[in-house]
Amino acid sequence: MSDASKGLRLYNTLTRTKEDFFPIDPRNVRMYVCGPTVYDFAHIGNARPVIVFDVLFRLLRHLYGQAHVTYVRNITDVDDKINDRALRDFGGEIASGKLSLNEAIRRVTEKTADQFHKDVATLGCLEPTVEPRATEFVEPRADGKVDMISLIQLLIERGHAYVAAGEVLFDTASMPDYGQLSKRNLDEQQAGARVAVDPHKKNPGDFVLWKLSSPEEPGWDSPWGRGRPGWHIECSAMSAAYLGEVFDIHGGGLDLIFPHHENEIAQSRCAHGTDVMAKVWMHNGFLQVEGQKMSKSLGNFYSINELLETETFGGRRWPGEVLRLAMLMTHYREPIDFSVRKLEEAENTLRKWKRAADLAPAAKQLPVEVVEALSDDLATYSAFQVLTQLAGEAVDFNAAGGSNAAAVGNDAAASLKAALLFLGFDVTPAKVDEDAIARAIGRRLELIATKNWAQADRIRAELLAQGIQLKDGKD
Repeated sequence: MSDASKGLRLYNTLTRTKEDFFPIDPRNVRMYVCGPTVYDFAHIGNARPVIVFDVLFRLLRHLYGQAHVTYVRNITDVDDKINDRALRDFGGEIASGKLSLNEAIRRVTEKTADQFHKDVATLGCLEPTVEPRATEFVEPRADGKVDMISLIQLLIERGHAYVAAGEVLFDTASMPDYGQLSKRNLDEQQAGARVAVDPHKKNPGDFVLWKLSSPEEPGWDSPWGRGRPGWHIECSAMSAAYLGEVFDIHGGGLDLIFPHHENEIAQSRCAHGTDVMAKVWMHNGFLQVEGQKMSKSLGNFYSINELLETETFGGRRWPGEVLRLAMLMTHYREPIDFSVRKLEEAENTLRKWKRAADLAPAAKQLPVEVVEALSDDLATYSAFQVLTQLAGEAVDFNAAGGSNAAAVGNDAAASLKAALLFLGFDVTPAKVDEDAIARAIGRRLELIATKNWAQADRIRAELLAQGIQLKDGKD
């Protein structure tokens, strides 16, 4: 095993195999993950890749050193959905001249981006090294970093893009091996759900790099007229701007494989003349809610903020670290059924771990078994088995009595505390507000007296989340 590998193995969607990971430059391991389109608050499906790749970011920093990993996660703040949201929320002010459309769009994106940052921080996620906004990379930049207009011009010059009906389109036929990531060839690119049908296209699978904007739409001046970029070109520009023409890892949700990631690869490789865009492509699985696909029509569409701040899911609020653990209890490539039961299981597990970790005054070195488990394509379930074993040892040996047993128990608790910290969980002992607890218990007794069992159970669950277990008796 090469020193550069560090024992890390990752499943590569591009090759459909688990491979030893060898960074291009161990002194600067580079990862790009597609971030949110900030037209609305991020939903729980958006939370999964943020959490998954946060764990990978932490692991890479542990293996290669904090100063030797660059993690870029973008914010898409130019999108037709954002335009629609601005018109919906600020249409009256735009019509009256109090706000321009661009000002309204800025209000939408600032509010939703700020909420996204608060939400993911509550989920225990580290900030990425760089978080570029798409709007900052449309036009040529003073610092010379890659921009979208220049990238599109380069594709035209190299015969991979053409202008038609006011749009600039990528010519998929110009790339013989287009479709390697999704395993789709050009013959399979039929007009349908994810391929727009337009008579001015040379091929049905050709996609937009630049489109014209009406006077009422946001736009930038370009050689092809005032317009705005297509979705895919944004990530090609921002990844190249900070990570170079070829980098180590590109991540995102399974739903992005086609068309987004496939088209990113086409743009980047054809613009730069490279064999690959990223060496390893990683994708997390889909998320369901209580056994059903999440959708607004089914009434099971939840934002991260709703779960954190409201009682709309399971009749209570959920701590961010409980959501984090629930997401990680299922291997990242597998589909996950997000349910109240799963959250309750995560909460109970986390409570047991924390009580055991509290037996040690401080954390010690991260257990090698946890690193080995995560190094096997982020096998979080195996890592959590190690944590459960450490928790059991911490409690059992401390209860056994004697200095030797206590030393073994404290060592296990200290290792557990280190593992929890590494995985993004808070191990600070919770402060107990006895007056608030007394009030909650009193309120619960009142609810029981009126046989309002649902609300009484809700208070019981909230107290349990704080480590306070109530036992009801006949009296």
